[in-house]
Amino acid sequence: MESIGQTHIPGTGKEKILQFGEGNFLRGFVDWMVDITNEKTGFDGSVVIVQPLDKGLSEMINAQKGMYTTILRGIQNGKPVDERRTITSVSRCINPYSEYPTYLDCAKLEQLRFIVSNTTEAGIAYSASDTLADQPPASYPGKITQFLYERFRYFQGKADKGLVVICCELIDKNATKLHEIVLRLAKEWNLGQEFTTWVEQSCDFLNSLVDRIVTGYPRDEAKQIESELGYTDNLLDTAEIFHLWVIESQKDYSAEFPLTQAGLNVVWTKDMTPYRTQKVRVLNGAHTMTVLAAYLAGLDTVGQCMDDPVISTYMKKGIYTEVIPSVHGDRNRLENYAAAVAERFANPYIKHLLLSISLNSVSKFRTRVLPSLIGYYLDHHRLPAVLTFSLAALIAFYRGTQIVDGALIGTRGEQTYQIKDDLPVLQQFANEWKEWDGSAQATLRLVGHVLGESSWWGSDLREVDGLQYAVASTLESILTLGVRKTMEGLV
Repeated sequence: MESIGQTHIPGTGKEKILQFGEGNFLRGFVDWMVDITNEKTGFDGSVVIVQPLDKGLSEMINAQKGMYTTILRGIQNGKPVDERRTITSVSRCINPYSEYPTYLDCAKLEQLRFIVSNTTEAGIAYSASDTLADQPPASYPGKITQFLYERFRYFQGKADKGLVVICCELIDKNATKLHEIVLRLAKEWNLGQEFTTWVEQSCDFLNSLVDRIVTGYPRDEAKQIESELGYTDNLLDTAEIFHLWVIESQKDYSAEFPLTQAGLNVVWTKDMTPYRTQKVRVLNGAHTMTVLAAYLAGLDTVGQCMDDPVISTYMKKGIYTEVIPSVHGDRNRLENYAAAVAERFANPYIKHLLLSISLNSVSKFRTRVLPSLIGYYLDHHRLPAVLTFSLAALIAFYRGTQIVDGALIGTRGEQTYQIKDDLPVLQQFANEWKEWDGSAQATLRLVGHVLGESSWWGSDLREVDGLQYAVASTLESILTLGVRKTMEGLV
């Protein structure tokens, strides 16, 4: 069987986009969008990928002439969808560690206009060890600073040669943080005021919010899929149907980068806060308020949650009657988004493990669920039943007294499971459960200690009227009747 590079013609668009990151997500999100935009508009652009680490996929990508197949599968408007597309928007992939001059030459590309990145949450971080002379600097901000300085020098500071940097890393204010580090390095590296002014006035750093589950190479199905396609593709990239890219910008770049004109679910906005709140409180919040209880109830995946009448009713009740009413936004938009979230969670092609989602649940609860719980309480002057239950379920999930290899060991029936979080959090729970003697008074005391950890929650939750007693009562029910029976009484 021939490879994809032998059976398809690569794209020939102008190299307008430099992309830091060659992983599954950007290839199944940004590069997929660029491919569609080329087809449906006159964009005529291609992507030069930069491999951000020494080891990566550059050789494999170049062996396939930048081409690969995306496979989008899921439920859309109640119907199953299986959409396959040959992506030809990637021109090449450069490893700057072995091809440094080639990489730096990209700064001299006349038509280059955009930089996109997804270097993981840890990628946008200051590194004191980076220098201008490094080939290349180790950190992503170091690479960007060096790259921009090369472009500034080559084009002699021309204003129209500035670049638009769009960050896709899953941290709040991703591009704002990158911009701050670039300016700091420019000062430390003594790159001059003219360069700093050029970065501030001619370049633009845009925060963005990305939303799509990209599951990557379908190892278990690859042979079957390649047989159906008729060619070998070592870069098969699977993802869900849903996609949303919210880009925050004070200037309008929608004509230069015509994603919306191509019919893509891309939002250019001056303030992405409502969209971030929507995703964090509805999608992420639904995960965090559900998965710990569902796991204790015997389930293992998000798909199983949606098939379980009790768990799915619990989740929907929490979203529609507690979360959405606590968010001060467009109710129709929130409910439409919630309906899309339910379809995504029910996607039979995605196996999303509850234990994977459970990582660092204390900090996740603080950002994803607690604002809804407190917001509902302040607006309605009563505690939201589902969200209050979810806090009790968190405490029950974190029940363990022994820490092994950095994880607290919990039990579900005859089975043990690993509870993974910051070590001080795990140690605190281990100590609390060691002191617990099974009495109602001990349960109330344990809950009081947990709710009083202001460093976890941002405030002392014992000050929320009635919360300690409500959580303790619910936890008592979970420990005596079990999670499922307690949830049945709730829904």
